[in-house]
Amino acid sequence: MPALAERLVVGLTRRLRGAGIGSLRSELLRWLLLPLVVLEVLNTVSAYHNALDAADMAYDRSLLASTRALAERVSIVDGKVVADVPYVALDSFETDTSGRLYYKVTGLSGETVSGYDDLPAVPANVPRSESYPALVRFYHAQYNGQPIRIAALLQPVYDERMRGIALIQVGETLDARRGLTARILLDTVLWQAGLVLSATLLIWFAVRLVLRPLMELKTAVEARSAADLSDLDPALVHKEVRPLVEAMNASMSRIGGLISSQRRFIADASHQLRTPLAVLRTQTELAQREIGRHGGTPALATLLDSIAATTDAAVHLANRLLTLARIEHSKGNLAEPVALRALVQQVALELAPNAVRKEIDLSLEGEREVHVAGQALLLHELVANLVDNALRYTPAGGSVVLRVLHDGGSAVLEVEDGGPGIPAAERERVFAPFYRASSALQINPGGAGLGLAIVADIAALHGAGLALLDKPAGSGLLVRVAFNAS
Repeated sequence: MPALAERLVVGLTRRLRGAGIGSLRSELLRWLLLPLVVLEVLNTVSAYHNALDAADMAYDRSLLASTRALAERVSIVDGKVVADVPYVALDSFETDTSGRLYYKVTGLSGETVSGYDDLPAVPANVPRSESYPALVRFYHAQYNGQPIRIAALLQPVYDERMRGIALIQVGETLDARRGLTARILLDTVLWQAGLVLSATLLIWFAVRLVLRPLMELKTAVEARSAADLSDLDPALVHKEVRPLVEAMNASMSRIGGLISSQRRFIADASHQLRTPLAVLRTQTELAQREIGRHGGTPALATLLDSIAATTDAAVHLANRLLTLARIEHSKGNLAEPVALRALVQQVALELAPNAVRKEIDLSLEGEREVHVAGQALLLHELVANLVDNALRYTPAGGSVVLRVLHDGGSAVLEVEDGGPGIPAAERERVFAPFYRASSALQINPGGAGLGLAIVADIAALHGAGLALLDKPAGSGLLVRVAFNAS
């Protein structure tokens, strides 16, 4: 038996691993209710047999009473056993409300005195009943194609000249017994079904109550922001689950340490990348000035111009890569109210020299201030990338329009340029890092392909909608960013 139980446990474990572990609540209910249902089935079978025994006992008592009543009318007259059974009694034996009755009276020599001569005899192996103070035996038999229950009573009879023992048999069909058994069984099944249903409801409520701390822990974890890595309180859950909560706390602590290390790396990388690039740009400018003062070969001047352009592109790329990393580590910290129009105006002033160099008309529309919930530094990067792209791809003498609007429940930023635009087929792909539209490659082949990727990430982080649209009049691109106004 232990080996069989071990094989069952191993087989069940393999099945669970193969099928995947499901709901804890379902598993608890299944393993609590399944044994209960099995026990109830076994109890119902036992109740059925008990009902049969109870019906036999009740109807055997009645059958014995009929047999005794008949035995009282058996006597010896003129040396013969006679049974004085009136016709009214015979009619009651022929048919009864509870079923059909048959009887037989056998004399001292085995002769049939009265009743049904072919009523089955008493089997040799039937013991005397110990339940009643009488020489009676009960047994089942078949008669006229029907199962019957027979009581066989040995009745002493005597007169002045002779004495002996007569046999009185009374048989009864089983219809009434079966009806009583069915009623008892039905009542038992209904009662057991009610108990199972009540137990199911109570077990379901108990399991739900016991699992409530786990559900509350799940809700608390889901409600946390991405930046919240504080410890969970193990005392909120059961003792058996506390090691899991402590392991989660240890894991979050390791994640917090890893994030801190990455943030330090970003800060160090920013310093380590920007400083040598700035030095290289300064040295290149000094070399260009010296050539301008003292003269130099055209090839050297061209080489220095190429170094300066490459350095500027490297600085631009480093800044944008660091911005992407900063976005990744800024999730969940977006509760700061930001004045969107003032932010756009600040970016426009910062990039105004670029517009002046290309003689581009840079304007800001919208007098009403609107506020959005977010992180000012990231929103500054979003606006700066959009305005920088607009100035890069708008030809000299063109115009770039910035708009800050309040559209229903949304704060809307629009950047409209006069560049070549982006074909409709490529508008979804330009948000992928390092992908560049065909029109952009022609105008600015040295770009990094990160501007719109940064814009898309920051917009998604703030829950803002981002759309690339055709300019209402003439060529160009209209970028529309819709924030939830705070």
